[in-house]
Amino acid sequence: MTNKKRPEWVPDDASDSFTTEIIEGKKVKDDKHQENTRKFVKRKQRSTDEFVKGILSGDRTILAQAITLVESNAKRHEEEAQKVLNKILHHSGKSIRIGITGVPGAGKSTFIETFGTYLCEQGHRVAVLAVDPSSSVSGGSILGDKTRMESLARNRNAFIRPSPSGGTLGGVNRKTRETMLLCEAAGFDIILIETIGVGQSEIVVRSMVDIFLLLVLTGAGDELQGMKKGVMELADALLVNKADGDNKQKAKVACGEYNRILHYLQPSTKGWQSKAYTVSSLYQEGIDEIWKVILRFVEMTKTSGVFDERRNLQTKDWIYTMIKDHLVRSFFSNPTIKTSLPLLENKVVTGELSVTTAVKELISLYEKKL
Repeated sequence: MTNKKRPEWVPDDASDSFTTEIIEGKKVKDDKHQENTRKFVKRKQRSTDEFVKGILSGDRTILAQAITLVESNAKRHEEEAQKVLNKILHHSGKSIRIGITGVPGAGKSTFIETFGTYLCEQGHRVAVLAVDPSSSVSGGSILGDKTRMESLARNRNAFIRPSPSGGTLGGVNRKTRETMLLCEAAGFDIILIETIGVGQSEIVVRSMVDIFLLLVLTGAGDELQGMKKGVMELADALLVNKADGDNKQKAKVACGEYNRILHYLQPSTKGWQSKAYTVSSLYQEGIDEIWKVILRFVEMTKTSGVFDERRNLQTKDWIYTMIKDHLVRSFFSNPTIKTSLPLLENKVVTGELSVTTAVKELISLYEKKL
């Protein structure tokens, strides 16, 4: 028998006791062949209509494939992704979009698992878009959110999609907005977006959600950190997490301190007074109260018109973000820039050129080649 080299893209999850064929994504067992042999047929590319039909019917496999398509930087994938997005656009926008942030160790993943499970038990369908930080050294990500949310990941009414930040501003994947639209079209009425909790990520996520939650801790210096206006001014509700055991009383004290601070800060949402609450993700305490707060927030903002106004402003912001992203990619992928950039970098490092002069020269070269 001639052994053919197995393609690298084939998953190594087949039993050695039978032949396995993968035809258009389906496994077929052939028990007639009791030898260590595998046959593989490359999966057929789905059409735009197949993607749309699968997404609208709630097919999780096709939804995952559509998100992968959206995240791809390959030109042919981008074109196909936009066709799919244009066809599902009218089926999106009907969810409640919730942003969740907090310092590392605040228990974001545990809270999301507990909160997401609670929402599923209430009859909702929950999509979690968890953005993992990409390494500045290797460019890789751990993508461990599904592991940390193991119980929620098994829930039939939940869908968890970890995505690498790719080094984009704020650590939020530049395709998060489009992924959110796909999940909404697939019938998920609650979208939870978890930020990596560093710097500008909060600002980016604030620009794509309806309500923004900030998780903090007690006894870890967060009381002092919270007094820095920054992120607190973005939050519509502040959650003092891990309010259980010996820490419960400390959490109540911290909650009171935060409420006094919030009273003097300008609210993130017009007409809404941000407040602090205690929660215990471990013991599911305070979770129902937070959901009631979110429902009151949505009702108030829809009645006042702030909800739709914010969505419209976010769409406009999305346009400008996409323009900037396109220009950056276009600039650095330009053949002339690829050739000239290392040379000019070297001249700047050796002191032959100033940074400003080098930048002007690069932009001039780019504009001439347009």
